Amino acid sequence: MVTQIKETVEFSDTFAKLDIRVGRIVEVEHESRTHKPTYRMLVDFGKYGKKVSYGRFTQHPIEDVKDKLVLGVLNFEAREMGPVTSEVLIVGVQFPKADSGEAAFVSPAVNAKIGSKLF
Repeated sequence: MVTQIKETVEFSDTFAKLDIRVGRIVEVEHESRTHKPTYRMLVDFGKYGKKVSYGRFTQHPIEDVKDKLVLGVLNFEAREMGPVTSEVLIVGVQFPKADSGEAAFVSPAVNAKIGSKLF
């Protein structure tokens, strides 16, 4: 049996409005002020600047996170996560066999240019 997907939407009304770009994590540290284990990541998006993101990517060893290429949604509003504010959403998927909300990175398969747009 096939699981139903969400309703069909227009490309121009949805995906085309998102500004998703490649960034490189240049700094990463454990964040202790959030309710659940979280990393504070400074992500370089090239000419689009450096942005701070907080995310539950803690199943990845911290040494594997630094310098990782990631995809970030640049045009979402900043999001408060308790006492911290995340400036960019780093795209992820559920980490295998981890607690709900624990994420694995969605990354380019090649060394893509920083700031490149997802299309």
